[in-house]
Amino acid sequence: MTNSLNVLDGPLQSCSTEPMTGFFRNGCCETGPSDRGRHIVCVVLTDDFLEFSKTQGNDLSTPMPQFNFPGLKAGDQWCLCMERWREAHKVGKAPKVVLAATHQIALERVQLSVLEQFAIDGDNT
Repeated sequence: MTNSLNVLDGPLQSCSTEPMTGFFRNGCCETGPSDRGRHIVCVVLTDDFLEFSKTQGNDLSTPMPQFNFPGLKAGDQWCLCMERWREAHKVGKAPKVVLAATHQIALERVQLSVLEQFAIDGDNT
């Protein structure tokens, strides 16, 4: 784990290692200059969101063994691109968020109060 901080200003926690997630595939929603999609929001996937993402051109459900990608299902935790979460939020399909595992850079694009409405950790569980 690095010294990255989460949206609660604490140490960034792991999002998931099964399936392994994160831009750097280290289980954490860390980011860097090469992560143009900003995979920084730790979410708990739903069927509704997965279908929405597929209609937006990003099929997260279908396995792609050539990329060592198992395909995702409802209930999996995943480091999601910030803009995809915002798009889903606008149309009422945003998945729940794990605040302790969501990188604080997310606060540049969405208010903490909005993320807290979707939190599955912290005081809002």
